Amino acid sequence: MINEILYPALAIGAIGLFFGAVLAIASIIFRIDRDERIDKIEEILPGANCGGCGFAGCSAFAKAIVENGARITSCNLMTAEKAEKIATIMGVEVGEVVKKVAAIRCKGTCDSCGNKCEIYGIDDCQTAAALGTGPKNCEFGCMGLGSCAKVCSENGISIIDGIAVINQENCIGCGKCASVCPKNIIQMIPAKRIAYVKCSSKDKGVVVKNYCSAGCIGCKICEKKCPKDAINVVDNLAKIDYDKCVGCGICAKECPKGVIEVIK
Repeated sequence: MINEILYPALAIGAIGLFFGAVLAIASIIFRIDRDERIDKIEEILPGANCGGCGFAGCSAFAKAIVENGARITSCNLMTAEKAEKIATIMGVEVGEVVKKVAAIRCKGTCDSCGNKCEIYGIDDCQTAAALGTGPKNCEFGCMGLGSCAKVCSENGISIIDGIAVINQENCIGCGKCASVCPKNIIQMIPAKRIAYVKCSSKDKGVVVKNYCSAGCIGCKICEKKCPKDAINVVDNLAKIDYDKCVGCGICAKECPKGVIEVIK
């Protein structure tokens, strides 16, 4: 009786030891050496895994810095001190660290941009976008279903009158909201006194007027009035060059639709 139990147990144990040894040898033969700088950089990064840098998370960003030369300051939560530490590890110049905040490129409230349809049983923007362009008459605008507000850990976004509104005092610039917006209307811009366009429509002005009283009509008045050549109309929409913009506010004052605002 004992032998009937002992021998099978020994056999199974021997088989386990054999395959364990095979796996151990294979792990040595096929080992992929990981650059130790990746782990060092990942320890310095904020660890928010927000995706604001354009990568899946801090680990992926650290790997991209080491292996692909990704820009260190791509992280919206990067401080000058942390950037300097990473630059030292990489042996490169860090460049200027510019804090960024989120900005909603849409001003189409319920009053200014009506709905073409009603949506029932859907409470997130991704699902609504997958089924079409959303409930608003403007296919480029905010759908107001709040996916951005749900991912914001700082209570920095509210849905007011059908569109997302940023509380700049609470925004830490993580970029989570921008990463989940299916319309790509949330833009990460410098947090200093600077202008931004609250519209994303690429339709011609005459078309925009038909569905949104607050949309950019591509009139080019802002372009003509800007003393720094920092704003130009491209694809019927005003766009700002943040390397040139000084936040003077002239474009905002001259815009006949009130589409341009300045972060103070």
